[in-house]
Amino acid sequence: MQTSEQFWNASPEELKKGYIEESEHYLCLLCGKKIEKGIIYPEDDVLYEAERFTRLHIEKDHQSVFNYLINLDKKLTGLTDHQSRLLRLFFEGKTDTEVQKEMEIGSAATIRNHRFVLKEKERQARVFLTMMELLKEKDQHAPKFLPPHKTAKMIDDRYNVTEKEREGIIKKYFPEGPTGPLSKFPLKEKQKLVVLMEIAKGFYPEHIYDEKETNEILQSIYDDYVILRRYLIEYGFLDRKNDGSQYWLKK
Repeated sequence: MQTSEQFWNASPEELKKGYIEESEHYLCLLCGKKIEKGIIYPEDDVLYEAERFTRLHIEKDHQSVFNYLINLDKKLTGLTDHQSRLLRLFFEGKTDTEVQKEMEIGSAATIRNHRFVLKEKERQARVFLTMMELLKEKDQHAPKFLPPHKTAKMIDDRYNVTEKEREGIIKKYFPEGPTGPLSKFPLKEKQKLVVLMEIAKGFYPEHIYDEKETNEILQSIYDDYVILRRYLIEYGFLDRKNDGSQYWLKK
């Protein structure tokens, strides 16, 4: 199961922590890093057991789970830019008066009203989440949809792809199997997304690839490796330095 799928399948409590426990390791839901159990990890002259080291990793690499979540695309959070800014300031511990001055809007009473609206949004979200959980128990015909990757730059109906459709696309464009060569690069956006998602699995999290390594990996999949590289970046699967000297799997 890919990190994005584990992220979307996680419970609210697991998302709040930012990691889940598996049989042999702890998995960071934010970047996919695995912290093996049974090992003592040294950091700044302090020794940490695996779960505490996982929390330390989130603090050092992501600042906090809140920071990571608030930076997700607004189509994933459902928040407006205005609401995101308010939440950031509330999380920093600002008073209503301080928030009002920093945002230069209304008065402290206006900020209290924004707090009320956000609280109402929270109540609605809890009710909706509960209804969807109950629906899972009854709806036997709901298809499994492709989960959006957390670093996606465009969240739209191209993600309206069922697991069955995904399997058909992979079979069509990777006739020798998911790790085999690509027969051709698709033109349709949904098919393109599925193909790029599969190709991105060939890159390891936390590893920095130079341009030559990146090109070699992509060229083993498709002759026109440049178009693969361009779309992997455009769709938010890979990131790179401005000069194109280094590439990495986007977290």
